[in-house]
Amino acid sequence: MQSTRSLTSTSRLLAQTFRLQPSALPLVARSSPACYASSRQFTNQSSSQKAPVAPVSKMSQAENLDLLNKQRSLRPSSPHFTIYQPQLTWLGSIANRVTGVGLSVGMYAYAIAYLAGPHIGLGEFFASSHLVGLAATAPFWLKVALKAPLAAAFSYHTFNGIRHLLWDAGKCLTLKGAYTSGYIVIGATALSTIGLVLL
Repeated sequence: MQSTRSLTSTSRLLAQTFRLQPSALPLVARSSPACYASSRQFTNQSSSQKAPVAPVSKMSQAENLDLLNKQRSLRPSSPHFTIYQPQLTWLGSIANRVTGVGLSVGMYAYAIAYLAGPHIGLGEFFASSHLVGLAATAPFWLKVALKAPLAAAFSYHTFNGIRHLLWDAGKCLTLKGAYTSGYIVIGATALSTIGLVLL
């Protein structure tokens, strides 16, 4: 008897929530006569009542755009840097992208300058022999200032690329593994940068 009552209340709730006809209820839910009578009574009541209609007003395209921009300004930004604690995982991800873009832009800029230099009046300025001569005569502080960012970006992107290959192979995917590999990348980057700068 208890199960029939709970079944009846469940089917009544289903009918009220989804405005179902008794025939749309599952066979088990509409098997009791009390359930059938109550859902039929609810259907008769709900058919006489109409759902409230939201007011609709016509708007121009500019007004629509205005309203959309106002709604967008109220939405929170994601990721919201003011509420998220800095973590090695997302800082490392951002650094990997920045170093990758920086190295690519630098490589393409040098390649274009190397090819275009003789045609735009720069002669052999970007030729390897001229650049080696400039580096030999430059003071030590200038060499370090130019080499350090390039060496750091190259080292970090290389070691973090190896880390990503390990992830692709299914290694170091746990939280502990991600942090351990991240610290290894930072340490290897520091050592490699010092080594490359001192060359």
